[in-house]
Amino acid sequence: MKRFKIFSLLLTVLLTMSWISASRAADIVIGFTGPLSGPAAEYGQDFVTGLDMAIKDLNAAGGVTIEGQKLLFRLEKLDDKVDPTLAMSNARQLLANNALVIYSPVYTTQTALMKINQEECNEFILMGYTSSPKATQSGNRLLVAMNAPLTVYAQIFADMAWDRGWRKAAMVVTLGAYGDEWREVFKTYWKKLGGTITADKPANYYTKTDFSAPLAAALATTPDVMLIGGPSSTTALVIEQSRNMGYKGGFILVDQAKIDYVAQVLESTSLMENVIGLMGFDNAPSPARPAFDKRYKSIYRRPTTWEVSSNYESMIYLAKAIQAANTVDDVYAIRAAFPKAFPLLADKACNENHGISSNGRVHLMVGVQEIKNGKFMKSEFYVWWAKTQAEFDKAQKATKFPSQLKWFKSKIGNIE
Repeated sequence: MKRFKIFSLLLTVLLTMSWISASRAADIVIGFTGPLSGPAAEYGQDFVTGLDMAIKDLNAAGGVTIEGQKLLFRLEKLDDKVDPTLAMSNARQLLANNALVIYSPVYTTQTALMKINQEECNEFILMGYTSSPKATQSGNRLLVAMNAPLTVYAQIFADMAWDRGWRKAAMVVTLGAYGDEWREVFKTYWKKLGGTITADKPANYYTKTDFSAPLAAALATTPDVMLIGGPSSTTALVIEQSRNMGYKGGFILVDQAKIDYVAQVLESTSLMENVIGLMGFDNAPSPARPAFDKRYKSIYRRPTTWEVSSNYESMIYLAKAIQAANTVDDVYAIRAAFPKAFPLLADKACNENHGISSNGRVHLMVGVQEIKNGKFMKSEFYVWWAKTQAEFDKAQKATKFPSQLKWFKSKIGNIE
């Protein structure tokens, strides 16, 4: 009898383990590889918490139903320290765990992942948080780029700076493929306007906390404005150190650096006079933003950033695409189903996602803002993907933002 009880207990344990294993195998694995340690750890953590919150909400609502089977989502995250080799190793590990999708928040590591995400029998959808036009120009058929292209930001910001009367610009931008592209696009357009680039001193915003050397070299050229940026936390250090070195001019922030997050790190806008950048999260007039912000802070006890909400929203339209494709086996079918997942507008999202280009670029609304007299000025919103009046009118009619939209028209050719 004792042996029978022991056997029954073992059988129960084995069956339970088997059931758990089977149920986990049925999960849709969402992978993440990005910086979770070092100076950019907060940046990576914003991605993870945004994805985590979305996955919990999706699972609480029942997940997705594929071919009659209800499936839930599961997040697996790995630290790559912004090292492309480690990112590729992480991707292999995530694929071994049946990851269908892998998120990457840094273009430097995304370029490595784009070399392997179309390998036969190892395909995965790459959700790239990148504004790099080179990413979507690569021809990668499984890439989804979650940001507007930096060519849009560079032109809008440069025009705003030009209208301020600034003519001499220095650049102290993060190292890597993303920073290289930003510097090149900005330099080209700034010179087209008639301006001068007085210095170009890239720095590693992912590993450094002391930027005195590149800043000293840039400030020696007496610029009117400096193009700076990388992760928001280290961008704040660049502003603080510049002001401590006597710089009184303006700043243009690359799109990775968020103006409101920088202000939070610096604990005020006292050092941020004449800063131009993306619209601050707290200033977004989205009807859905206040409730999202309150709920996120109550759960994670962290400031809400655009990285948080953008990744949350990307999981929503990713889930819709998976549902529309009715498969978890054919990643190309899922990628082809993405247009059916849009729009996602400001009544249900903090920003607006109006669609997706054929090359994988999400049509994310661009909001810009500046700081004058210590205050955040009113945001302006740009529709950058419209090629015709009809396309712009469609966006203006659909938007849930309580503001008139502006139609951005590129002055340097193709922007996607």
